[in-house]
This record gives sequence, structure tokens and C-alpha cells, in this order.
Amino acid sequence: MTRPLGLLALLLLPALLPGCSSLNGQSVSPPNIVIIFADDLGYGDVGFNGHPTIHTPNLDRMAAEGMKFTSFYAAASVCTPSRAGLMTGRLPIRSGMASNSRRVLFPDSKLGLPAEEITIAEALKESGYATAAFGKWHLGHLPPYLPTRNGFDYYYGIPYSNDMDRVVDGGREAFWAPKVEYWNVPLMRDEEIIERPADQTTITRRYTEEAVRFIKEHKQGPFFVYLAHSMVHVPLFRSDAFAGVSRRGLFGDAMEEVDWSVGQVLDALREEGLAENTLVFFTSDNGPWLVFDTHGGSAGLLRGGKGMTWEGGMREPSVAWWPGTIAPGQVSAALTTTMDYLPTALELTGRALPNDRVIDGRSLLPILRGDTDHEIHDTYFYYRGTTLQAVRKGPWKAHYITQWEYEADNQRAEHDPPLLFNLDEDPSEQYDVAAGHPDILADIAAEVARHQAEMVARPTQLEERIETE
Repeated sequence: MTRPLGLLALLLLPALLPGCSSLNGQSVSPPNIVIIFADDLGYGDVGFNGHPTIHTPNLDRMAAEGMKFTSFYAAASVCTPSRAGLMTGRLPIRSGMASNSRRVLFPDSKLGLPAEEITIAEALKESGYATAAFGKWHLGHLPPYLPTRNGFDYYYGIPYSNDMDRVVDGGREAFWAPKVEYWNVPLMRDEEIIERPADQTTITRRYTEEAVRFIKEHKQGPFFVYLAHSMVHVPLFRSDAFAGVSRRGLFGDAMEEVDWSVGQVLDALREEGLAENTLVFFTSDNGPWLVFDTHGGSAGLLRGGKGMTWEGGMREPSVAWWPGTIAPGQVSAALTTTMDYLPTALELTGRALPNDRVIDGRSLLPILRGDTDHEIHDTYFYYRGTTLQAVRKGPWKAHYITQWEYEADNQRAEHDPPLLFNLDEDPSEQYDVAAGHPDILADIAAEVARHQAEMVARPTQLEERIETE
């Protein structure tokens, strides 16, 4: 069985990569990396965070054998910018993947993730990794922006959200409508559409089978697998095997099939003797879509959901698993984010961060190796589109703007002075303590000034549309 890299091996990796080389007569290979990414999954929608009726035994075991993060954030509160942040290690506003009007890419969008951005897949390919993406992409559906043009050797999945490109009453619509005949979302292999409309009742299973097959075919490693599930994004689907299995209803059925998928991936790694040389992350792109009632999820004790900068919109369930390196049963309350995945991958392969751009993420390795309280971030910036709405520094969070998911609800408020919450004592953001802490507000204001002084925002890539007759 391949063992995890020791410190000496990590220090020597720049000389050993790409590919496997020899260290004291023994083969040295960097660890495989797997990211499993759910869609619209709330902080409270998993067993290891206390959901009473959704059963997630595989995720619960993953957490018990690895490390659970309790202050882990998505890069944004909606799909496209969140995925851009994960892929690039950068706030989405820096890559142009943020907008205040069209907050995600649609089937009529003309652009996508700029070629100049460096993705995790591109960085790992430089170190000899085989790379594959399975599931939802949502960073551009036209050929220049597909996974295969962004560092992935192989792609199998849907190019945007599963609720898009609908056929309604005989005519096409680009977004949700009550009289849906079917969702015409395409299923792609590499750059070819192989099924349209995609059969979404079997899509979780098929993503999983493809990912497991790739792992087994590339077990000599190293490999990078990005498994981005379509579920539990509305509309909800599950296979016949999971119909009616959950007391939580259709949402629970769909989530329990995602949990099954996690189990299949971890079982494949164990069976192939790869567990101790594979780092696996699980999290979600943003919080629950609350407007869909029981078809949306739950942020648990956190306030708000998808589309918001309240905690429920961006703080996500998160687990890291790496037997032999991550001690079982660890819990970290350190402020961490999906943008940390890229710097972690780079450090694992002995590569430095790019010096020609700002990388907002930081390597998680000190935390994964046991220093669970290690502060890799002191401050976190909550953007909605291109607008900075809130800032967290340590346990303190200041809200300059609060807003419901849809502006049409007229639930947008600017706060002067800002609202202030102590998230350690009040994770549900119920008790504004701004009046008693002007010094904390002044300190956070200084962080905002520093951040805005260095911020260079790329023009948005989300608003330019394909011309149609």
C-alpha cells in the first residue's frame, strides 16, 4: 500500500516532479486528490451536522475517520462564482466570474472562466496528474470554457445547472417556470453532447460510476478527480433504488443517493489500496435554496441560505479524509474556504503559488496534519456579486448590507453602523452587539479599507449574451 508523503519527501518534491521518481531507492508519488462537491447543500443537511432524518452514513464515517470543519466557507453564495473560487483559489470578483445582475452563467451566456486563470486541474497537470471532472461545471458551456480547455483530461457531466434550458408549453425558456414539460439540459462527454435531455433520475449514479472507473484506471496515480454533483439542486431527482428511502422526502432521497456516491468513491480507494495516498474533500457550493420549501435544504442553526451573505448562504458542511495523515475524529473551527484547495494542492506537489496574481486561499496542510486551530485566515470577505456585503475577522462578523435571495423581495438594507455578531457565541446571527464594540467595528473597517485598496476587479464575464433571433 502506498504511504502518505513524509516531510522530507514534500521538501524534495520540486526535484522529483513531474511523475514518480526515486527517494532513497523508494518510489515517491504525490497524493491523489479528490474533491466531491454537492450543489445547494445546507450546513444542516448532513448527519454529521445533526440532521434528524437525512441518513448520511458514508459522510458520517468520513467525518469520523477524518476531519470536520465547522467554519468552512464557499467562495460565493451562488453556483458560478462559487465554482470559480474553488477552481482558481481566488475571490470570484478577481476572475470576472461575479456580477450583480446575472449572478450565474446561463445557456445564452457567451463567456466563461477566462483562459488566463489557473485552475487546480491545470496546476496538477504540470505535476504529472491525470485529471477528470464529473458532474456540473457551470463555468462556461461553449467550447473555449469547458473542463477539457481548463486542465481536465476527461469530462462527463452537464455544463450548467440542471434547472436550465427548459422546454415549457412547447417553447424554450432559459429559467424556471411552473409548467415544465422537461428540462433539456445536455449530458456531455468531453466536448460532445451524448444525451439530451439528460436522464437526471440516473445522473448521480452515472457520475459515480464514471468517477470510480477513472480512479481504477488511473490507480498508479497521481490523479485528480473533481466530482461535482447536480444534486441537491432543484429540480430534485433520484434513482429508483433511492425512491422513498428517506423520511425527509424527495430532498432526503436525493441527498442519501449523494451519500451513497461518497461511499462508492471511498470504497474504491480502499479496495485499490489508495486510501492512505489520497486526500478527499467534501463540501457544497452554497447554502440551501430556501424559496423551494421542502425541496430546498436547511442551514441548521445558521441564518439564511443560498444567495445571501448570512452564514447559511456561505458556511458549508465540510470534511477532509486522508487515512494515515489526518488523525480520526478531528474537528477544526479554523476559518477555511474552498479557495484553500488550490494552494493545498500546490503545496502537496511542491510548487509555489503563482506570483503574478493574488491568490486568496492558503494551504490547509498545517490543519490537516493536526494543528486544527491553526489560523491560515484571520479575515474573510463575503461578496454578493461584485458588492462586498460583510466581513468576518476572527469570531466577529460585520454586515454592511443584508439582503434576501431575490432583490424583488425588497429585503435589502444598508447598515451604518454595521450590524455586528460574535459568531463563536452567536452562530445564528441573532444578537447585534455593535453598540458595545465600536473598537471591533473600527478594526474591521480598517481591514475593509486595506482590502479595497488592493482589489483589482476583472470586468464581469457573466453578462455578455449570445445573440439570438
